[in-house]
Amino acid sequence: MQAIILAAGMGKRLKDLTQNNTKCMVKVNGVTLIDRMLHQIEKQHLSRIVIVVGYEGQKLIDYIATLDIQTPIVYVNNPIYDKTNNIYSLALAKDWLCKEDTLLFESDLIFEDAVIEALVKDPRDTLALVDKYESWMDGTCVKLSDDDDIEAFVPGKKFKFNEIDSYYKTVNIYKFSKHFSETHYVPFLDAYQSALGQNEYYEQVLRVITMLDEPEIKAKRLNGQLWYEIDDIQDLDIATSMFIPDEDQRVELLSGRYGGYWRYPQLIDFCYLVNPYYPPKKLMDEIKASFEKLLTQYPSGMRVNSLLAAKNFGVHHENILVGNGAAELIKSLMSDFTGKLGIIRPTFEEYGHRYKEEDIVAYWPNNDEFKYSAQDIMDFFSDKDINNLVLINPDNPSGNYIEKKDVLRLVEWTEQKGIKFLVDESFVDFADELDSSIIVQKILDKHKNLYVMKSISKSYGVPGLRLGVLASGDTETIARLKKDVAIWNINSFAEFYMQIEEKYKKDYVVALEKFRKERARYFKELSNIPGLRVIPSQANYVMAEVTTGMSANELNRRLIVKHNLLIKNLVAKIQKDGRQYIRLAVKTTEEDNKLIAAIKEELSY
Repeated sequence: MQAIILAAGMGKRLKDLTQNNTKCMVKVNGVTLIDRMLHQIEKQHLSRIVIVVGYEGQKLIDYIATLDIQTPIVYVNNPIYDKTNNIYSLALAKDWLCKEDTLLFESDLIFEDAVIEALVKDPRDTLALVDKYESWMDGTCVKLSDDDDIEAFVPGKKFKFNEIDSYYKTVNIYKFSKHFSETHYVPFLDAYQSALGQNEYYEQVLRVITMLDEPEIKAKRLNGQLWYEIDDIQDLDIATSMFIPDEDQRVELLSGRYGGYWRYPQLIDFCYLVNPYYPPKKLMDEIKASFEKLLTQYPSGMRVNSLLAAKNFGVHHENILVGNGAAELIKSLMSDFTGKLGIIRPTFEEYGHRYKEEDIVAYWPNNDEFKYSAQDIMDFFSDKDINNLVLINPDNPSGNYIEKKDVLRLVEWTEQKGIKFLVDESFVDFADELDSSIIVQKILDKHKNLYVMKSISKSYGVPGLRLGVLASGDTETIARLKKDVAIWNINSFAEFYMQIEEKYKKDYVVALEKFRKERARYFKELSNIPGLRVIPSQANYVMAEVTTGMSANELNRRLIVKHNLLIKNLVAKIQKDGRQYIRLAVKTTEEDNKLIAAIKEELSY
């Protein structure tokens, strides 16, 4: 068996990185793509490696000569690489295809060894390597039968997004038998190129072959093995974090992305916090039905969006402000606050980050579960000279919850002391106490010192819309902040969501009921794991302490590397006697069970 690598392309989308180098000489974690690929191929002890070169071909040949590859290498030159596509490059190597069985690669791929091994060890002699389609993938897809027949090739122009559940993406790695190349691929390659020219893709030939009664080629489905195709600098960034050899650095890079995890195959995110049971499919279908209109038209300005938010939360429009996520409103409001700021730690630090540390007075509850009451807060801050107080309720990461009646006690206490009181109730809908929100017109009217923040992303499961609201009886501050943020601070999709959200109130109630049942089950199952002390929570996450002696860093690393599960490591946030705390989001039962099983496995070592 031999290998053929197509490496003639220019890689224009990588811009400066391929200005003087061919695409496969781009480095991922300090190693070029071609270096990595050639050494992986060499492990298979093949007879030869045929490389089709073109753009910066001699530079590539000279570079490969420095890599100490023992397998014989043959070069085929494509002198018109800038006028042709990969069908021509493969046609230049067609005589080699007919000499023996072949592994065919495109040179812009990065993959783990298991990808090649899956192909080589499969006893079937002619295979197209495929993987279940995911949203980050681009290029040719296929549809498969139950017995791995390729029923259809789906090029980009034929792609239908309403059929993606049936699609598999071609990995652009193939295994061709000598017989298949002689009797099928090369004859059809010649005919196709003669008819349609040289500026085509070699997959089109396979598309024609699969229409035959006996096409000979089957699909080989990957099952979680890592691979990535690098076309631009964002692909390069993703591949860097996926394939970095140092597992601790990989964890650090992944955690530092703060989202966008749909581009990571099979990764389940237990770090970021959203409602797993909302929105309902009908609501999403309603947004989809208006997609084109929403995409191509401007959203309304702040006045209209304030009216929508006021309608949804039952307050007056002059008492509420809509933000591009709560983060925008936090930045704006904290810039408006002056004087000393009281906070409870550990907590969501966006408020603290928006304030000078020397002006922060922090209360740390003196217990292992970081629990505190309204009375504890009043006792601690009673003799502190603070101008503002922030309460996140339920708190993050502890899940500590103060009942509504006691929050109102705090509202009155801060009002008496002349303190501005900011309550973040982004997670309050998850609490067992019903009717727990203090975004109530009578409350706002009565207490001008009260500001209530709420992230729509977390409670309603729509973080991609970037929606948050701030409500207050202090209408002067609300009006001032409306001028501080951009007039079009939210997009049309977010506005439309607010426009239709009220119709789905009953679905929201049902979703919260499902959530509370799952949280109770999740807490019980996690609590049964030896070496894990789980802290009761009223939010959509639980905080836990690892007590086996394993560090939170090590558990986080194992869960990512071995199980594709991302959790929140709290070591940087909570530095208390070397104790190891983590935070685990509550998700669907199926997802939660995967995390429970993985933690049980890792802590049992």
